[in-house]
Amino acid sequence: MVKLVVRDRESIQEAVRRFRKLVERSGIKKEMRRREYYEKPSETKRRARLRAERRGRRTRMLAGG
Repeated sequence: MVKLVVRDRESIQEAVRRFRKLVERSGIKKEMRRREYYEKPSETKRRARLRAERRGRRTRMLAGG
């Protein structure tokens, strides 16, 4: 959970800006996007496998070049 204490003499715009940064850093936004729609476990595994394959391909290219 993200908590924000508004400082003395801090404008609402500054507080909102700080709040957005806190939310961004905490990963809440990313988690909300991920949970927006249900994803079957097989799709999650498939995406993870494809990501690993791309990562492996990239490291092989960098090492070979």
